[in-house]
Amino acid sequence: MNIHVVAAGTVIILLISWFLSVKHGRYHGIVRFFAFESVFLLLLLNYRVWFNDPFSPVHLISWFLLIFSIYPVTAGFLLLKRVGRPDSNFENTSVLVKSGIYGYIRHPLYLSIFLLGTGIVLKDTGQLQIILGTINTIAVILTALVEEKEMITKFGDAYREYMKETKMFIPKVF
Repeated sequence: MNIHVVAAGTVIILLISWFLSVKHGRYHGIVRFFAFESVFLLLLLNYRVWFNDPFSPVHLISWFLLIFSIYPVTAGFLLLKRVGRPDSNFENTSVLVKSGIYGYIRHPLYLSIFLLGTGIVLKDTGQLQIILGTINTIAVILTALVEEKEMITKFGDAYREYMKETKMFIPKVF
């Protein structure tokens, strides 16, 4: 891995985390940094084998996860922009969004990060990739938990009720 690419990518991810969340007092961005960073490092580790044996069973599962990861992030982002009435950036909504994909799961954008990371891990399941995939999974779950505390503070009982109606990542399961 080229240290300059790692350093530049890490700085960009830090800046995104700062300007989208931490700067506005939304500290889930600190934990989310580790989810983004793990995906970035996985991509750097696995890009050389991305198309090696692309039709093997494990690569087909990988491709499915990578392609499917586009849906939750796109659907979630568009709903936050349209329905959530953000006041400074797309994730700082002024309205609790409970329609569309948010009617089924509370964290479609984080689900997307998990699917992306898992899909990349499956391209080459070395020891470091498994460790980074585990970090990604833990970071995504912790990010969602921290953000839920922030949403309870912001939306109160309405968010608590929403938590009873939906699951975090997988409808009716988790």
